[in-house]
Amino acid sequence: MTNTKPVNIINARIPGYQDLQMVLVNQEGMIEQILPMDQEYNRVPPQDIQILDVGGDWVSLGGVDLQINGALGLAFPDLAAENSHMLEKICKFLWDVGVDGFLPTLVTTSVENIQRSLAVIADFIPSQITGSQVLGVHLEGPFLNYQKRGAHPAEYLLPLTIDQVKRVLGDYAHVVKIITLAPELDPTGEVIPYLRSLGIAVSLGHSQATAAQAQNAFQQGATMVTHAFNAMPPLHHREPGLLGAAITNPHVMCGFIADGQHITPIMLQILLRASQGLFLVSDALSPLGLPDGVYPWDSRQIEVKNGTARLPDGTLSGTTLPLLVGVQNLLKWDICDVETAIALATNAPRQAINLPVITANKSSDLLHWHWSKNTKQLTWQRLLTS
Repeated sequence: MTNTKPVNIINARIPGYQDLQMVLVNQEGMIEQILPMDQEYNRVPPQDIQILDVGGDWVSLGGVDLQINGALGLAFPDLAAENSHMLEKICKFLWDVGVDGFLPTLVTTSVENIQRSLAVIADFIPSQITGSQVLGVHLEGPFLNYQKRGAHPAEYLLPLTIDQVKRVLGDYAHVVKIITLAPELDPTGEVIPYLRSLGIAVSLGHSQATAAQAQNAFQQGATMVTHAFNAMPPLHHREPGLLGAAITNPHVMCGFIADGQHITPIMLQILLRASQGLFLVSDALSPLGLPDGVYPWDSRQIEVKNGTARLPDGTLSGTTLPLLVGVQNLLKWDICDVETAIALATNAPRQAINLPVITANKSSDLLHWHWSKNTKQLTWQRLLTS
């Protein structure tokens, strides 16, 4: 973004910063400094600087969605040359709903489909200019536990071996940012270190792992958990399981869905009280951006009602709610404060994949959040647009 003149954003609350701040943005649209507000900085500025007073509202980077399965009717595992133009439309749509960057998520399907989708995304990434940025790919499968496969088709699940991993990744390991797997499927303990050597973050999910098995996987290099509580054993006082091991590990971050269906608000409150290593995901499916109805999903169909998608047998398969709706839900349910809710969709996902949070030398593509205490409504808009 290029401004006609520099901008000083004043009286801003920023997640991770104390008190009110001033954000200095140069003509090139880059943040030069973030400074505490005080009398010195409140002086009358030169006439060539635009002043934007947000009056104590919150300012943040846009959201980052690390688990999103599709949008506008396109599931990312269905990407091919003939529909590749849809990626640009999806990037524009996600930008419009407050998402700065995302990982197209490929759920379990055939190796051929995975390779085809990876090829399309690999070609697209260097050419993207505007809109939400494709940051890489999240492979959710096919190395999942059959008993916890959820809506993933059983016929495409694969054993977790280095040879099978190489077969799935092919020539596109450099595109994959995260892979979700069930660690108990690898008795050798070789796969997670191999994936880490490729620069791929390992997330545990769709798994029956015990706490001991999960702790072992974390020692091997796994750093994340996919949609906490879902597709894994529940917390139990004698066998805390994968999630219990993750919550008590300060080096592990857990993604979670805040649609009110995947996890009840009470359990979300327990999760947020128990762990500091959390980030929001949408887990949105291809009907994201489309009205409720019945839609194709691989060789099956899903029915979307009020933003929740289920298979015909009632199996929960995902949502069609944008990421930032989760932020609003957390406040509607009175689960956390405004700063925490915003950070869970903006700062925390960036930290999970080692991206910088809001700071100097970052683009000033910022969101302006307004919290109404009277109505308990959180709204947002793009603050500076090109």
